[in-house]
Amino acid sequence: MREAAVPVNSQTPLRKKAAGLIYKRIRKNWDLYLLALPVLVYFAIFEFYPMYGVQIAFKDFLATKGITGSPWVGLKHFERFFDSYYFWRLIRNTLGIGLYELLVSFPVPIFLALMINEVRNGFFKRFAQTVTYAPHFLSTVVLVGMLFLFLHPQNGVVNHMIEALGFQPISFMTEPGWFKTLFVLSGTWQHMGWSSIIYLAALAGVDPSLHEAARIDGASQLQRIRHINLPSIAPTIVILLILNVGRILSVGFEKVFLMQNPLNMSASDVIATHVYRTGITGAEYSYSASVGLFNSVITFVLLVVVNYIARKVNETSLW
Repeated sequence: MREAAVPVNSQTPLRKKAAGLIYKRIRKNWDLYLLALPVLVYFAIFEFYPMYGVQIAFKDFLATKGITGSPWVGLKHFERFFDSYYFWRLIRNTLGIGLYELLVSFPVPIFLALMINEVRNGFFKRFAQTVTYAPHFLSTVVLVGMLFLFLHPQNGVVNHMIEALGFQPISFMTEPGWFKTLFVLSGTWQHMGWSSIIYLAALAGVDPSLHEAARIDGASQLQRIRHINLPSIAPTIVILLILNVGRILSVGFEKVFLMQNPLNMSASDVIATHVYRTGITGAEYSYSASVGLFNSVITFVLLVVVNYIARKVNETSLW
C-alpha cells in the first residue's frame, strides 16, 4: 500500500522546535557569536558583496550604463583570452613560478623549524629565530630594491664576486632565465623564518616522554626527528600544503610587477600583471574580469582536488 503523505502542517512544530533550539544556543553563547560578528560582517561586505560585479566578465561593461545596463556577450571575453597570443605564456609563467615556490619555499620552513627545535642553547636559539624572522618585516619595495642593488651588473656585490673569480658579470634583473629563481629564492629567504613559527608551535606539543623512550631504545637524533617529530607535525604540513597548492596560480602581483621590465617580460608576465595592464591601464574591465574569474575558478578546482586527495590518502583535510 502507498504510504500516506505527511501533511505540511505537521512539520511546523518540528521547525518551531528546531528554531527554538537555535535561539537557545545563540542566547547561551551570545558573547561568542558577538565576537565572531565583525569577521562575518567583514567577509559579507568585502568578500561576498563584491562578487556581484563578477557578471561584467560576461558583459561589455560600459561605465555610463553601469553593471546592470551593460549588454550581455556570453563567453566572448573568455574566448578572446584563450585565443590570445599571451594565453600560454601567462599560464606557463604563472604555473612555473607557483610550482617553483611550492617545491622550494614550502619545505624550507619545515627543515628550519626542525633544526631550531633541536637547538638546546637558549641564547643561540633566540638569536637564530630573530635573524630568520627579521626579513619578513621588510616591505616588498625594500626587498626588490635590495635585489637591484646587490645584483647590479657594474656596482653589485654579487657581480664583483663573480668578476673576482674570473667570470663575466651577469645582468640578473634583465635576463629572463634568472627571473623565476630570483623571485622564489628571495621570497624563501624573506618568509622562511616567519613560516616556521607554526611548525615550531606544533613541535612544542610533542610529548617529551616519546623522545625519552626513544633515547632509552638507542634512537639517534635523526631517527627521533624522522619517527617522532615529523609524524607529529604531519597534519599541520598537510593542511598548509593544501593551502599552498590553492595559491599556485595566485602569484603575488606587487613583487612581480616591481621586478618586471621589458627585457624579462617573457618570463615575468603572469596573470596578475596581465589583468593590471588590460584592466587598469587599458580600461578593458570586462576582459580583465574574465581573466581574473578564470584564475579564481582554476584555483578553486585545484583546492578541492588536493583536499580530496589529502583526505583519501592521509585522512587530514580542510573539510
